[in-house]
Parts: sequence; C-alpha cells; structure tokens
Amino acid sequence: MQSLREIFYSHEGNLIHKWDHYFEIYERYFEKYRGCEVNLLEIGVSQGGSIQMWKKYFGDKLKIYSVDINPECTKFKDLTTKLYIGSQEDPSFLKKLKDELPPMDIIIDDGGHTMKQQIMTFEYLYLKLKDNGIYLVEDTHTSYWNTYGGGLKKRGTFIEYSKNIIDSLHNGHLASTEKLLHKEFAKHINSISYYDSIVVFEKKQRELPFHIKKGVHSINDYKTKSTFWSKIRFKVFGRDDVIMEKNINI
Repeated sequence: MQSLREIFYSHEGNLIHKWDHYFEIYERYFEKYRGCEVNLLEIGVSQGGSIQMWKKYFGDKLKIYSVDINPECTKFKDLTTKLYIGSQEDPSFLKKLKDELPPMDIIIDDGGHTMKQQIMTFEYLYLKLKDNGIYLVEDTHTSYWNTYGGGLKKRGTFIEYSKNIIDSLHNGHLASTEKLLHKEFAKHINSISYYDSIVVFEKKQRELPFHIKKGVHSINDYKTKSTFWSKIRFKVFGRDDVIMEKNINI
C-alpha cells in the first residue's frame, strides 16, 4: 500500500500544492482510517487535486465533502460526495454547512487562511466531529503574516487563539475558571498538537481528572518551611493543592 507521500509524488491528475513535511503529519492521524468508512470535510478545493489524492489514500469507502469560495470549483462537483460554495467569513453559510453535514471523522481547514476565517470555521464546525475525530488546520504560518491579519504574538491570530484553549485542558486543576475560554467546544478537546504550520485538535469529551494513591505510606512526607512570601501568597490566593485533594479517588 502506497504512503500518502508516494501517492502525492506519483500524482498526475489535477494540481495539488502541499508542503512536503505535511505528509508525515497526515499519516500520523489519518492512517487509522484507511480502508474504513470515513466522512471527511475539506475546506479549500483549489484545483481539485487533493480530492483525488484523498480518494486514492482512503479508498472507496471515503465520503468527501468539499467547500470553496470560488464558483469555478463546481467543475469538480462530480469528484465529491457534496460540494458547497461559500465564504468562511459568512456566518449564515457556516450555519447552513453545520446543519447539513453529517458527523465528520476528519475536518481539514485548508481554505483562505485568514485569522477570521480559521477562527470562525473552527467555532462553527468543531463540534461536527465524531468523538475521537480529527480537526486539522493547515498553513497556520499565516498567523505570523500581516497579509492574512497575523503577526508575531499579535492578539486575534489563530495561533494565539488556540494557545488560550490550552488553558481549558487544565480546568480540573484551577481554583477559578472565570478566565478560561468558556465555549462548549472547549469541553470536547482532548488534545492539541502543534507542528510547523499545522495545528491538530483531537475531539473527545473530557471528564474531570482524578488521581489514586496505592500502596503503604512508608515515610513522613517532606514539607518545605513556610517563608514570609509563601504566607502572603497563601493569604491572598489560598492553597492550590487543595484542588488535588478534591480530585483524589481513594
């Protein structure tokens, strides 16, 4: 069976444009779906070549749903299960898409790459994933390019936005969650992985964590001496480790 990289480099159909290091990342998350029934949404049809590539990679059981803003892409409608023409910045289009799509195994955002497009699309469509599904955002280097609304450490880029979601993964360890990103989808993110120009989200509803102690307590626990500043911190913020005690399962 050919690897995705081999399929790409032997491709002679419609144009595909990919960074070479993407193939290794794709394989890491997509290989488990090969030969299986899989629903895939790809945002960004371009010349239609990637549709052909995914069909070769996943096999005959693939159902591929495609989105592009360019009406010319209707030429490729016979290649897809269903093709949608619309803008990632149009809330009414994204809502229609969310309402009409079946649950997805994989969502790939390779669309317009602007900050607004990536963030809006993620917030509308992430929960369309099945549990254990994969949401992959490509070309996130645009978060550093002014042309796309990006900039290093600039507020409102997709990279900075996604960094805020990291805090939500640790909600079970926080004394207060008022500063977290309080959105329903944040409860369904099991992991976030960062690569050069790709961010991958794995969907799974997270339960509050717990920890367990097993075995015999053999020695006295070492305790650090309180300092003046530690006493001040305790009075102002309280003890963080009480959260650990709250989550213990004996």
